[in-house]
Amino acid sequence: MVETVEGCAPQRARGRSGRAARVAERAAPLAEALRPVRAGLSGGQYRPLTDAGVARIHAAALDALEQIGLANAPTSGVEILTGAGAMPGDDGRIRFPRALVEDMLAVAARDITLCARDPRHDLHLSGTRVHFGTAGAAVHVVDLERNEYRDSTAQDLHDAARLTERLDNVHFFQRAMVCRDVPDNYDMDINTLYACLAGTTKHVGTSVSEPAHLPGCMELLHLVAGGEAAWRARPFVSNSNCFVVPPMKFAEESCQTMEGCIRAGMPVLLLSAGQAGATAPAPIALAIVQAVAECLAGVVYVNAMAPGHPAIFGTWPFVSDLRTGAMSGGSAEQALLTAGCGQMHRFYGLPGGAAAGIADSKLPDMQAGWEQAISNVLAGLSGLNMVYESVGMHASLLGFCLESLVLGDDILGQVLRCVRGIEVTPDTTDIEAMKAVCLRGPGHYLGSDQTLRLMQTEYVYPALGNRMSPKEWLEAGRPGLLDRAIARKNALLAQTGSTIAPELDAEIRRRFNIHFRSGGSHGA
Repeated sequence: MVETVEGCAPQRARGRSGRAARVAERAAPLAEALRPVRAGLSGGQYRPLTDAGVARIHAAALDALEQIGLANAPTSGVEILTGAGAMPGDDGRIRFPRALVEDMLAVAARDITLCARDPRHDLHLSGTRVHFGTAGAAVHVVDLERNEYRDSTAQDLHDAARLTERLDNVHFFQRAMVCRDVPDNYDMDINTLYACLAGTTKHVGTSVSEPAHLPGCMELLHLVAGGEAAWRARPFVSNSNCFVVPPMKFAEESCQTMEGCIRAGMPVLLLSAGQAGATAPAPIALAIVQAVAECLAGVVYVNAMAPGHPAIFGTWPFVSDLRTGAMSGGSAEQALLTAGCGQMHRFYGLPGGAAAGIADSKLPDMQAGWEQAISNVLAGLSGLNMVYESVGMHASLLGFCLESLVLGDDILGQVLRCVRGIEVTPDTTDIEAMKAVCLRGPGHYLGSDQTLRLMQTEYVYPALGNRMSPKEWLEAGRPGLLDRAIARKNALLAQTGSTIAPELDAEIRRRFNIHFRSGGSHGA
């Protein structure tokens, strides 16, 4: 029997309650500023290009714009570009004098904010601040529960957005899959946009397949925003626009869509996606030259039309496996390309985006892990503002996996910790903690005040990654990573409803042909 004094718990009980209190404290959400990783950490520690190399790539891109130019501009684009000083040639190509490019770079938007419907998720694109998110146009879902590849649907896209809403290290959601169950192209654009918006309050990126579809998309956006004025004050969707068809040609309809988005107040992603060895040159440096030249043409286009309009410098060159010509998004060369593009964005001081985290592996296995981790680390350390396609992508962009999206949140947590780096301050190098342990204490740091204080703010812990000892793992029934990912995916989906109020959801479904069921309690 343990004797107690009123108001004083037994020593053993105090220890248990103290541990319980510490566990509860660690389980409570941290204030954003105290989290060990978060959106917008500054990278820039990694520089694959020398200063001389950056200057050479810039000079070569200007030469390409002056001497080669771009073909196939739409009539409206020809008028906009030549009105600003671009030179039409007898061969139908438009060439860009150096002075014109420099003038437009001088007025281009910098330090922009991509708004989210929830201002907590706004993306501040300045300097080397890094943000990770989804993107792509996968035509298959990697369905781990059925162990198969199947056509992606509007419901899959909506579910991916719902998961993203709950994943702290995925900072934005750009359309990741094609709604292959929606046969009409207009309905597909509407369903793509609404599936994203109904799933997450984070910033959304989407594309529009035809210029004629833009008015309907804007009608939907105005409904969600609460009116056109509210939309223009805080545009929470950006247009992912493949305005060029590499090598060095404009995509006419996409350019027309881009013009419409600019008039509608929508930020644009100027996306150049050549494939080294196929639609871009094989040398990594020259692939960057072409991507930079194409995106500089986009900078001229946008700013000739609307000086200072928010635009992301989207150099997205991909890599070919030169033995077969197939895309190799998980390669070291892809990681270098993306990091090199991040360095060029910093050179221009423009908000930049590129692709990383793509797995060539067909399933979330060891190969996928190394492919996703290596390119995401290099992209983050390069200071790339927007890292697209960073989670969920398999089979060289052909397949998207919801469980891989959940697993990717763990990967990105570790990546962001690398981006944050090591803080060397008087406090973190003060040897008083060493004196207390070595001279006066137990000879270890496990229970020290400093260790307990830093457990949450200095260290990142995976939600799914297994750090058990072999004995603990055996006693727990040998839990498998993919089984745990499936379980967490299903649990998150069960906890996550629609971000659209039921009355508004009903009105949207009355006006548009929506093909998916909204999640959770707001489901239709």
